[in-house]
Amino acid sequence: MSPTSVTPPSPSRRTGARIKSPDLLLAESGADLEGHNLRRTMGLFQLVCFGVGAIVGTGIFVGLSDSVAEAGPAVVVSFVLAAVTCIFTAFSFAELGGAIPVSGSSYSFAYATLGERVAFLVGWCLLLEYGVSVSAVAVGWSQYVNELLDSLVGWSLPAALSSGPGDGGVINLPAVVVVMMAATLLVRGVRESARATAAMAVLKIGILVVFCAIAFTAFEDGHLSPFAPHGMAGVTAGASVAFFSYIGFDAITTAGEEVKNPRRNIPIAIMICIGVVTLLYCAVALGAIGALGADAVGDKPAALSLVVDKVTESSVGGGIIAFGAVVAIASVVLAVMYGQTRILMSMSRDGLIPRVFERVSPKTRTPVANTWIVAVVFAVPAAFSSLDVVVNLTTIGTLAIMAVVNIAVIALRRRNPELKRSFRVPLYPVSPILGVGFCLYLMYGTGWTTWVQFLVFLGAGALVYAGYGRSRSRLVRPRDRAASGSTEG
Repeated sequence: MSPTSVTPPSPSRRTGARIKSPDLLLAESGADLEGHNLRRTMGLFQLVCFGVGAIVGTGIFVGLSDSVAEAGPAVVVSFVLAAVTCIFTAFSFAELGGAIPVSGSSYSFAYATLGERVAFLVGWCLLLEYGVSVSAVAVGWSQYVNELLDSLVGWSLPAALSSGPGDGGVINLPAVVVVMMAATLLVRGVRESARATAAMAVLKIGILVVFCAIAFTAFEDGHLSPFAPHGMAGVTAGASVAFFSYIGFDAITTAGEEVKNPRRNIPIAIMICIGVVTLLYCAVALGAIGALGADAVGDKPAALSLVVDKVTESSVGGGIIAFGAVVAIASVVLAVMYGQTRILMSMSRDGLIPRVFERVSPKTRTPVANTWIVAVVFAVPAAFSSLDVVVNLTTIGTLAIMAVVNIAVIALRRRNPELKRSFRVPLYPVSPILGVGFCLYLMYGTGWTTWVQFLVFLGAGALVYAGYGRSRSRLVRPRDRAASGSTEG
């Protein structure tokens, strides 16, 4: 069945919401065939590497020091707490990703269960998770580029060209460069991007394993005492910061239209990624603090390179870690930008944002214009903002999305109990309810100022929906759906 032959359903009369049925979502996207003119090229290994590529980056290479500053040695507990939150939500993403394997991810899941208004606000929040986090990650990449240059040639870029105005510079040029490099690779094709991401994922896991091997040679039990100097409040605050390190695993579901056998591979890839990343993060945090102590690691830029330099008494090891960080963070930019473009493509397909975002090049089978617009828009905050400005806002937005996804699982079970599901959330409905609870708990830990910023951001999204998306939705303007093009000329 072709996307243009589908007759869209009318809004749900039972709830008054515009709910898009899973069958319609699957029919429009191509479901288990070729998705919306996209090509299915990713296998399970590539999908796992894509997930690791989207997760492991700035959060551990740069953000570890911020988490340590909040929680002290108990940062290991913070990472576990953040991981538990992710695991419950990962179950929900796995069930929904296997049942509705489309590019829209949590946006589409919300559309099929909670209605168009909620779906739009989820998509709006995804601009924080996938979009703004690209800027934050690019800023972290710039820090390690300078660290690498310093270890290799004893020279680094001047602050004016490697930091934004808030950090004493003028423009963060490396941050802009990495965003544009990722966009260039993405428009060439998914196969090329997947191969690059897989290679970078393997490399950065190897680098972190080497870091652990070095750090544990200098491990001292005394560095873990006092274990929780700021009490449970510090652990919670540390978990809220550490959660940024896990952002990206849900990007796996944005590849729903470009994955082979998505109903099987998406749930498996999500579970593997969360398990591998959690073990890796806890080992890295424990090794870093055990080697130098929390005071020496907390609030230090390029903390992992610092640890290796101190342990080996040489800049060579730190240079290797810096190289790994440069590769790791670049792969996050690549994977997260991919996810952002696919979310926007799905929203455009529904008429909620301009059509330019849904057009796919017949040559490369990628959304070229969409990708370059995203690159240009998010290169600007990368060039002029600092990392900590956006981390908390990104975190609370992501946690809100995850809470909605857990609710969506419950809603879809009730609304469509007969829907084919390749994976089912264990301990239902306890598991998704706990997922909502953990998300709200970590959201509380972000602080009231972040809550105010988030509510203002949501209010702006509601105004955009009311002023643009609501009247242009293709659920109520079916002729727009039939007339819309899906390729770029």
